[in-house]
Amino acid sequence: MKYSKEDKPERAGGAGAGGRAVPVALLVILLCAFSFYLGGVYSTGRSLLDSIQPAPTLLTLGTTAAQQSSALAQPAPSTTTAVAAVSFPECPADFQDYTPCTDPRRWRRYGNYRLSFMERHCPPPPERQQCLVPPPKGYKPPIRWPKSKDQCWYRNVPYDWINSQKSNQHWLAKDGDRFRFPGGGTMFPNGVGAYVDAMRGLIPGMRDGTVRTALDTGCGVASWGGDLLGRGILTVSLAPRDNHEAQVQFALERGIPAILGIISTQRLPFPSAAFDMAHCSRCLIPWTEFGGLYLLEIHRVLRPGGFWVLSGPPINYENRWHGWNTTVQAQKADFDRLKKMLAAMCFKLYNIKGDIAVWQKSPDATACYDKLTPVTTPAKCDDSVDPDAAWYVPMRPCVTAPSARYKKLGLNATPKWPQRLTVAPERINVVPGSSAGAFKQDDAKWKLRAKHYKTLLPALGTDKIRNVMDMNTVYGGFAASIIKDPVWVMNVVSSYGPNSLGVVYDRGLIGVNHDWCEAFSTYPRTYDLLHLDGLFTAESHRCEMKFVLLEMDRILRPTGYAIIRESTYFLDSVAAIAKGMRWSCERRNPENKTDKDKILICQKKLWAGKQ
Repeated sequence: MKYSKEDKPERAGGAGAGGRAVPVALLVILLCAFSFYLGGVYSTGRSLLDSIQPAPTLLTLGTTAAQQSSALAQPAPSTTTAVAAVSFPECPADFQDYTPCTDPRRWRRYGNYRLSFMERHCPPPPERQQCLVPPPKGYKPPIRWPKSKDQCWYRNVPYDWINSQKSNQHWLAKDGDRFRFPGGGTMFPNGVGAYVDAMRGLIPGMRDGTVRTALDTGCGVASWGGDLLGRGILTVSLAPRDNHEAQVQFALERGIPAILGIISTQRLPFPSAAFDMAHCSRCLIPWTEFGGLYLLEIHRVLRPGGFWVLSGPPINYENRWHGWNTTVQAQKADFDRLKKMLAAMCFKLYNIKGDIAVWQKSPDATACYDKLTPVTTPAKCDDSVDPDAAWYVPMRPCVTAPSARYKKLGLNATPKWPQRLTVAPERINVVPGSSAGAFKQDDAKWKLRAKHYKTLLPALGTDKIRNVMDMNTVYGGFAASIIKDPVWVMNVVSSYGPNSLGVVYDRGLIGVNHDWCEAFSTYPRTYDLLHLDGLFTAESHRCEMKFVLLEMDRILRPTGYAIIRESTYFLDSVAAIAKGMRWSCERRNPENKTDKDKILICQKKLWAGKQ
């Protein structure tokens, strides 16, 4: 809290004035002293009770309940700072798939225009839940990768609607106690493998490391992204929380990257020129409506020279229109309109065969962009909005032209995978405080840290950990250091700090912008490992630690892990809240014992809801 300075009262002549001035001065001094005390308390992220409550003993990973009870009976170590004990109740059973910022129970509060009610709408503080989301009845640890790509436990995602509605398209099939994923889809009846083979025939860059990152809009159960993982292409699968129950949850249960999201009125949480390829397989997005606004967003997130792949209406309308409940004339008109819009946005039709059409975004600042002005259709974006700004930024009906300051941002100018992982990208020069030298130092630092983490958490690097989130990365260093492990990493860059997410994508990694004062766009129980490095130090002035940790508990799988690297200033409070969430934690030293930071290795317990 800020206070304005007040002028010292002037003494007037006479005893009466002096008598009044002394109590006022004393009052000011007392108020200043009290505010200074409060500032000291709250700047640590602790409550007033912290100074009088005993500290909890940190529990050892893997101990039994009896051993933990015995440990609690021991006196607290003298080296720990006193922290108030906390505990959290269980959420009701119908919260097992709770997604706070995309909650269907709150949709009626928002308008239907362009399905904007499915976008992020987070609850206000009085409505935020302070409880532990229970797992479904019969939940058990997920099947491990790579078997999980083809099957998952039914009880972990017990949704029958999508099975009954999409079984004829072979999205998935219930088989006893599990779902199986045969790799079918609306536009790939012969299997996703054959579909991707056909696509690779149209785009040679998918075969030689040129194409590394991809975006799948309207992803279904993410079979396309799952197939590409085995071909060296890392895909972010995107789908809203809609009547196709739990598409994103199925994807993550399989061990495939995915987030909740919809192209509606706000920009997607990615920087400009992020993806090498974008894909829509009958995703039902009305691309030619609203002046091509959704195509403009795809244009923004594609790298110069990147590819947009479309299968489904209106592609191959001559042979397909009978099954689309339309007319051949309507589909031809829609296809002509689509081609005209894309040409005006500086795309060219790159290849087309059968059900698959491929457009390529202009690879550089060509004469096409020179023809665009603020009054053409579509218009050329001006400089009033950063093209990389993506957190609650409305989409704009204009074309984002490549910046002249970048010479190596185009797909053909970018090193091929895996060389691009270790090359300092050109965009690093626009990140405040960054340079090619800082990039290399960061890379070396994370190689040492990852090696140390594996001594503290032996499960890291094995099939016990698949879905990983780095909650506050800078350049994606942690993800790069474990790139050879059987994991994928969702890199999160703060929406309130320097935006380095473009650098993450330039390296061939994936991630999103996010504000940890709010819930993440995913289902409960979707990550095996959460990693943070100084998050509370950086965000404690904005975000309440309790709610950040409760969100971590929501998205962490039972038996999953958290690596919390923090200042000792906050570590005791984190440990106390973690214990209240039924986590067991161990405090460890960093790889460099002279560092002031400490490491907390925590594991979430598997518990059954009482309700």
